[in-house]
Amino acid sequence: MAVEVAATRRRFTRREYHRMAEVGILGKRDRVELIKGEIVEMSPTGRRHKAFVANLAQLLIMRLSGRVIVWVQTGIVLADDTEPEPDISILRQRAVPYKDREADAEDVFVLIEMADSSLAYDRSTKMRLYAEASIPEYWIVDCDAETVEIYRDPGPQGYRDVNRIAGSTTLTLDVFPDVTLTTAEIFA
Repeated sequence: MAVEVAATRRRFTRREYHRMAEVGILGKRDRVELIKGEIVEMSPTGRRHKAFVANLAQLLIMRLSGRVIVWVQTGIVLADDTEPEPDISILRQRAVPYKDREADAEDVFVLIEMADSSLAYDRSTKMRLYAEASIPEYWIVDCDAETVEIYRDPGPQGYRDVNRIAGSTTLTLDVFPDVTLTTAEIFA
């Protein structure tokens, strides 16, 4: 006779998550992030993913120099149990240095995820997390299709303004409309 047992999950706080890294339970090679208390393994990054992160990060750093902080693959605190690591974060400059306090949702202008094998996850879990945290703008760069999805106007049910950009075109950041990027530059 089989007996069903209800499985319980042990959820972790950010403090516990970081402590696991400090003591070596999570190593430098572990590509993980903390999502709603669960340690989630991130998808491996391919050659195109790496190239497009580098291209876009360089473009943003050059065009937004002195106006923002551009972080690459660094955690953003969304809650005590949630710290995703977007591929690129465009953060406000602030009085309290980032060395003294982590970046959180209030610091974010735009979060960008490069998606090759993670496209479904980025469109569902990550999109919901970012909308719930009121991240004003979220981009998904689809490495395979060479398209950009731009999500703006977050609300409880997700983003209300969604645009999928394909082909050769110019993109702007909502908060910095004077800064332009082209898809040809991103996908060079």
